[in-house]
Formats: sequence, structure tokens, C-alpha cells
Amino acid sequence: MPGLVVDATGNDLTYRIIGAAMQVHNRLGPGYKEEVYERALAAELEAEGVSVETQYRVEVYDQGNLVALFFLDLFVARTVVVEVKAFAHQLTNDERAQVINYLKATGAAVGLLFNFGRRRLEYPRIFPGSAALGDDLPQRLGRDNVKKRAVHEFGDGPPSTNDTTNTRIPAGGHSCIRDGFVDGDDPASPKTQE
Repeated sequence: MPGLVVDATGNDLTYRIIGAAMQVHNRLGPGYKEEVYERALAAELEAEGVSVETQYRVEVYDQGNLVALFFLDLFVARTVVVEVKAFAHQLTNDERAQVINYLKATGAAVGLLFNFGRRRLEYPRIFPGSAALGDDLPQRLGRDNVKKRAVHEFGDGPPSTNDTTNTRIPAGGHSCIRDGFVDGDDPASPKTQE
């Protein structure tokens, strides 16, 4: 069994953020818009003495031209990117890719993606992996590719030539993208049974 992945905060800060998110989820439960959870999480972290900035502005430039403008839900201690969602469905690679994008833009070493919209809080830790070194990011899944891939995986035809997805999320599990792979898909990592 592989050891626990230690993030840039020594796991201390990310664990404190996850604990605060659990407190918020236990109090509020699912059903609100994401802004409610974002504000409640920021207040919970501030009450615990943790530095947090909401709607943190990140600009991306290419050859002196502004090419992207992001607003992070929360930037905790200018170390951890926190993205808040309130979906009734499980988190997808689209949301994970969004956090990886934010990690690349900020240079942060770890991100947390929360989904407050379900009965059980989802909270994968996400790492930039080689993306921070300038390598290509994992493919962002479009809804069309998800549908095409689902048809292929259930044996109803060959994959589309446009199907460039290369990551899978284990069914029913909490997972995170680590070094460009979803936990369990890295060919170099040992397989664990769930």
C-alpha cells in the first residue's frame, strides 16, 4: 500500500481547510448555491486564524498581453487554491482540470476541490505535477467527449477520433489528480483495492 502523499503544507494546512469545510457542510448541508459555502468556509477559516482571500484575482500574460483572468474562490495563506462547487452530481475531470489550471497560473503547489452539493462532502486534494514545469495539462473533457467515451466503454462502437481523453476516475471513489494522473492510473504507482 503506498504511503500518504505529503503536500507542500506538510498536510497541516490542507487538513485544517478540509476540517473547516466539514464543519461548514455539517452545519449547512447540501442545497445552497456555491457562494453560500464559499463565504461560510472563508468565515470558518478566519475564525480559526487562517489567512484567506476570497475571489483572488489571477492574471495570465503571454508576451505582455493579458490572455486570461481568473478569480479563485479562496486562496488560503497564499499557498492553497480552494475551489468550491455545489453540484448534485459527483465531481468530474472538468472541475479537476479547472483547479490544475489555477495551480499553474498561481504557482501554488496544492489545491482543494470541494463539492458541498451532495449528502457527503467531496474533497480531493489536487497537485499540479509536471504541469508546474510547463508540460501539457491533462485534457479537459468536454461533455461531447464524455458521451462518446461512455458509448465506447459500454461496447456500443469504436472510440471517436476526437476522443482524446486519457484519464479515468475510479467508479465510486474519491480521487485526486496527482502528477497528471488520477490516483490509481499512474502506471508507476502500485494498485490498491477499493
